[in-house]
Amino acid sequence: MTSLFILDPAAVGTCSATTKDDVLAELADRFAKVYDLDRATVLEALEEREKLGSTGFGRGTAIPHARVEQLAQPVCVFLRLSQAVEFESADGMPVELVFGLLSPEKSGAMHLHALAAISRTMRDDRMRDRLLDAPGDEAVYALLAGVSERDAA
Repeated sequence: MTSLFILDPAAVGTCSATTKDDVLAELADRFAKVYDLDRATVLEALEEREKLGSTGFGRGTAIPHARVEQLAQPVCVFLRLSQAVEFESADGMPVELVFGLLSPEKSGAMHLHALAAISRTMRDDRMRDRLLDAPGDEAVYALLAGVSERDAA
């Protein structure tokens, strides 16, 4: 995949959350299950980051992210929401796509590079539309894996 982050196919899914807190909880559940991380630690880290300011950066997308001690390299979870959720985004629009990123505690530049790659992908209107219209989780993963491979090249 990419040297910037790991995105396991099992970390891609659809979520029926109706609030920002529900979305963060779903992210924590997936990070814990897929990457064998402590759910409470992940949730606390994501919530602490949100207190600094919303990670909803606009265009119906949020990138909740944090750093945790339990990792050797960045890992991701991607969720398509069944319904748009208010996320206090910069443009005031509710969120439909959520790309969660966790990085190692002391991963200064590594975390920023992974975040930048995700941000570039999520700002691409064509990619955003393709992600929203994809017929299932496998198709979403294939789209994201293709982007990851191009970023690594």
